[in-house]
Amino acid sequence: MITPLDIENKKFGKQMMNGYNVDEVDDFLDELTLEYGKLYKENSELKAQREELDSNVGKYKNIENTLQNTLVMAQKTADEITAVAKQQAEQIVKDAEYEAKNSVEQLNTQIALKQKELDDLKKQFDVYKAKMESLLISQLELLKDIKED
Repeated sequence: MITPLDIENKKFGKQMMNGYNVDEVDDFLDELTLEYGKLYKENSELKAQREELDSNVGKYKNIENTLQNTLVMAQKTADEITAVAKQQAEQIVKDAEYEAKNSVEQLNTQIALKQKELDDLKKQFDVYKAKMESLLISQLELLKDIKED
């Protein structure tokens, strides 16, 4: 690429006849040198800015990838936590059902025992009642016998 210094140092061969006006060529080259210098400087600055922006874009892409990975990990973690919570809830329900079943069985067993005790007590009461009736009848007959005597 031609630099402003190249333009400034450019020398033209001079011809005697039909040649260019040296002052005009020099003035034009000076003006061209200034304009080209400004453009060259602006181009260099723009290249530097572009490199900086490219670098920043790379950083932001890195950040974006990191955020995406973080979101994916967070989603996986949330899914795992949900699955674990669901399993724990199912286990709690199973345990509660098992305990309820055991409690029902124990209560049924206790009811059966109490029913048997009640039946035994009823039988004992019936036996006691029969004995008392028998005793009262015998006592009544004894009283009748005593009265007759």
